[in-house]
Amino acid sequence: MKRSIYPTLFCLIVLPLLLSAVVAAFFTLGQAPITLRYLAVLLLAYLMGSIPWGYFLMHWSRGVDVREYGSGRTGMTNVLRTGGRRMAAAVLALDVGKGVVAVLLAREILGSTGAEVAAGLLALAGHNWPVFLNFKGGRGIATGMGVLAIIAPIAAIIGMLMFIPVTLISRYLSLGSVTGVITAGLALVALAFLGMYSIACAWYAVIGGTVIVWQHRDNIQRLLDGTERRLGVPAAEID
Repeated sequence: MKRSIYPTLFCLIVLPLLLSAVVAAFFTLGQAPITLRYLAVLLLAYLMGSIPWGYFLMHWSRGVDVREYGSGRTGMTNVLRTGGRRMAAAVLALDVGKGVVAVLLAREILGSTGAEVAAGLLALAGHNWPVFLNFKGGRGIATGMGVLAIIAPIAAIIGMLMFIPVTLISRYLSLGSVTGVITAGLALVALAFLGMYSIACAWYAVIGGTVIVWQHRDNIQRLLDGTERRLGVPAAEID
């Protein structure tokens, strides 16, 4: 049986403390020693990434554990199959926001692109391996896109221009996600070498892109086997 947390208790105690820490960091860490600032920002980035919004919203709205359906993941795709479009849209926005806030926190307190990339990668790690859910979360698409939208918006747009038509034509969300990530990553590396973005951003493309594609390895295998679920097919309960 999967270990769960108590969503209401978490949101009454842990979430307010975490959000308060983020706000306090914006206003109080500017003059702190650099080592303390790095430790605080990176820890907060990981903890923010670890907030399992898909798990919470499905628990509150449907009274179910989303990890017991479909892929067993907590991200937007599994929520879409189990909770519908509105629920998935809410999870998408909140998961994107985790990446956005992590990068903006690093930008405000540390002021370097390298720090932004590090914070973004920690938020991505938190989403995929959340401390609050026994280190099993989502696949990183939404949070990774939130990070990319801030550190390299042109690459994010290029990735979306691949993701949308591939998903709509194939009806495979996983195929659109993987091709979008690879396209955005290659675009970001090229733009970095052309001098439009820092080389640190290229490292985000390599590391973050590799992590996200790796998290989709079971989807890729099902695509190769012809057994991947298309959009509109509901998720079945895990036995």
